[in-house]
Amino acid sequence: MIHIPLCRRAHIPMASTLVGNDDTKMMAALALALVDNPRASLQELAKAAGISKATLYRFCRTRDELIERLLTHSMGVFSKAIDAAELDQGHPIDALRRLTGMYLEHRELTAFLIYYWRDATKDPAVAEQWDVALDAFFLRGQREGAFRVDIPAAALTEVWGSVVIGIADAERRGRVARLGISALIENAFLRGVAL
Repeated sequence: MIHIPLCRRAHIPMASTLVGNDDTKMMAALALALVDNPRASLQELAKAAGISKATLYRFCRTRDELIERLLTHSMGVFSKAIDAAELDQGHPIDALRRLTGMYLEHRELTAFLIYYWRDATKDPAVAEQWDVALDAFFLRGQREGAFRVDIPAAALTEVWGSVVIGIADAERRGRVARLGISALIENAFLRGVAL
């Protein structure tokens, strides 16, 4: 059995520093507003996001344009998060913590991509880059003895992504508390649910 140092916490850089523009909070609020009310008008989305209708219209003129901008923004944020997690540096468990922390920092965008993933994968190049990076990371972790080798690296990528997405969505819906969510994901992924 592999010993997993759950008590050791790596420094997790804040992914919000990756975006660095004033639109970040507005994008997150609009993403969540679309998830919570997918049939809302632009005026209703503006109100839910806490901005004026005029501000939203200056930002984008149609729902389709809003969705496209949010897709581009979300894909960019998560691409930068993967790069910033430095998956090829340090112990794989520490790198996994950094990556999970960055994904959780952008819960609203995660929720948005859950519901609009079909639109995001019209051009699968970015998602394929994520798969390549994460597969390589999990393979490195297997070679270094941090992750089990009886599950292919690609499957570990899919399982980790499913756990993060599922728990983040459950937290958004109020089924899982926000406090301790990172440790919950880590334990569920690394140790599973068997006794």
